Amino acid sequence: MSNISDLIEKHLRDLILSSNRGQVDIQRNVLAEKFDCVPSQINYVLTTRFTVERGFVVESRRGGGGFVRIIKLPIDDRVDTVSFLCDLIGRDVSQQAADGVISRLLEEGILSERESAIMKAAIGRDVLRIALPARDQLRALILKSMIISILQYGKEED
Repeated sequence: MSNISDLIEKHLRDLILSSNRGQVDIQRNVLAEKFDCVPSQINYVLTTRFTVERGFVVESRRGGGGFVRIIKLPIDDRVDTVSFLCDLIGRDVSQQAADGVISRLLEEGILSERESAIMKAAIGRDVLRIALPARDQLRALILKSMIISILQYGKEED
């Protein structure tokens, strides 16, 4: 059975997919009521599952009638995807942020399930057994190299 965070994430993703603009406006309190949870649970889902690395921007408006807007960022042919991703990853990257980038590439159809699993295995903290900050720097170099190679040769067929 899914936990509450998974259910909230799925609901929000479904709303975004059904939107023709690739974005959705929600109110934390209304969503918290729908899922019978506290608004901080909604904040947790927004901050951990709707990140830039995963291809989203979250805007928050406070005050009377305040809302949260979730926008899915498109990856399209006009953007130099490699440059964009390398800039996003930067000189160092945490495992959580790297997993988010990989998940986004999988969702966009740029990676296969197999490629995604291999990449996540290669950059995990259990494999990169060195101290921080060197581990996050090495992870960034490996992730960038894998992304460049995959985008250069195209998506593998499942």
